Amino acid sequence: MRRKTTSLLLVALCLLMGWAERAAAQHFDTFFRDSTLRLDYIFSGDSEHTTIYPEEHHLLTGWAGRRHHLDTLALRGNARLYVRDEASGKVIYCTSFNSLYQEWRLTDEAKRVQRAYENVFLIPYPKAPITVTMELSGAHAEVIATQVQRIDPTDILIHDRTKEPALPHEYLIKSGTAKDCIDLAILAEGYTEAEMPLFLKDARAAVDAIFSYEPFKSYREHFNVVAVRSTSKDSGVAVPREHFWPRTPFSSHFDTFYSDRYLTTRRVKAINDALVGIPYEHLIILVNSDVYGGGGIYNSYLISSTHHKYYLPVIVHEFGHSFGGLTDEYFYEDDAVSESYSRDVEPWEQNVTNLKDFEGKKWSHLIRKGTPVPTPPAQAKKYPVGLYEGAAYSKKGMYRPSFDCRMRSNANPDFCPACHLALNKLMSYYLDGIKKTK
Repeated sequence: MRRKTTSLLLVALCLLMGWAERAAAQHFDTFFRDSTLRLDYIFSGDSEHTTIYPEEHHLLTGWAGRRHHLDTLALRGNARLYVRDEASGKVIYCTSFNSLYQEWRLTDEAKRVQRAYENVFLIPYPKAPITVTMELSGAHAEVIATQVQRIDPTDILIHDRTKEPALPHEYLIKSGTAKDCIDLAILAEGYTEAEMPLFLKDARAAVDAIFSYEPFKSYREHFNVVAVRSTSKDSGVAVPREHFWPRTPFSSHFDTFYSDRYLTTRRVKAINDALVGIPYEHLIILVNSDVYGGGGIYNSYLISSTHHKYYLPVIVHEFGHSFGGLTDEYFYEDDAVSESYSRDVEPWEQNVTNLKDFEGKKWSHLIRKGTPVPTPPAQAKKYPVGLYEGAAYSKKGMYRPSFDCRMRSNANPDFCPACHLALNKLMSYYLDGIKKTK
């Protein structure tokens, strides 16, 4: 009798899982077609005011993103995009992200001048009219700007780019179809046509580095990784402090916000133009330079120079930012409190806390009973997981999970247990319900 009951429970569980998978597919097919709608925006303003401007819309071939958890955010992020079915008002897709503009508005320069930044977002192509709500938050999680636009999928001014040829590219990892895998594109910046073999070598090294780290190593077969030959007229990338401005596809440069090592690009539309005809969800830009630097912006892009001794550790660290939504666990000795994070609102990043809303969340269940708070660095071996004070650029009031981590230093050989937990949850979110097919 017990065996029969167990068998019936297993059958019921399988039926329930199958129903859930079909329901997710039906939800996608009800509202969307297998194409991508690219939305271009401008975020502009200063430290006090922000305005969001919609720009062009594009039709792209295929949809490489998720087809489940469509109305659920993986992480809160610093900004959010909600797609609603116009007829019912129901949220049928949403995503979260960070932006370079939001970083800039916290700088001293933003107190004196106004600037505008490009942004691009991909959503599944709707079958019926939709409304798209864009929402940006400030350092205290307060909403600083919103914008709502109506989009009719039959609009003749949506730029049809499905016939455009793709740039030359090759897959470094091909694990399945675009809809069944996490799709990562690697772009070349500052590599001439003659330097494309070097780019491919650097790209393979980046892939090997990322997937040598757990938990990415365990998920390697769920990724597609494509290297795109976006050639430059000149070799190298801009270093403004040295008055060096080569011609490159994405106009990347060091000295972002006047910080020597901060390497970024504001030409986000050019980046996405280079990927027309290629399935992608996440982006890496490899920069042909021996100057140390890089950057990672959650659900936007990762960028890193490739020819210095810390290249591979930096790539992995920045991938933690851009893909994983993890923040920096280091702090500055001369900066007791950073303005980047509020002390009144729990950070949404899963690898730091200010203890405002930590109990029962994040890595709290990994902390052994009796672990002192703050956890003493001298007892790091005794307490591999705890609450170590100093994180997210602040020496005081912010806590990290472990004494060291890939998100804290180039020397640490692994992600800490809390980062493992967060990355596993995120990849499960992307891959839940997928039956991978070769």
